[in-house]
Amino acid sequence: MLTAVHILIGLLWSAVLIGFARILQGWLRKPHARRLLDRITGTVIGAFGIRLALSN
Repeated sequence: MLTAVHILIGLLWSAVLIGFARILQGWLRKPHARRLLDRITGTVIGAFGIRLALSN
């Protein structure tokens, strides 16, 4: 039962992401949007790396 709930939540989340990507398709293709998303992603990955390096 827990596996079924996990799969259902995953499918719903994927559907939401696909829906938003279709709505924002024009904006996501612009170079400015790509740079912004790259910066956000890099910041998040860097923060996780720093947190991991400083953890016990």
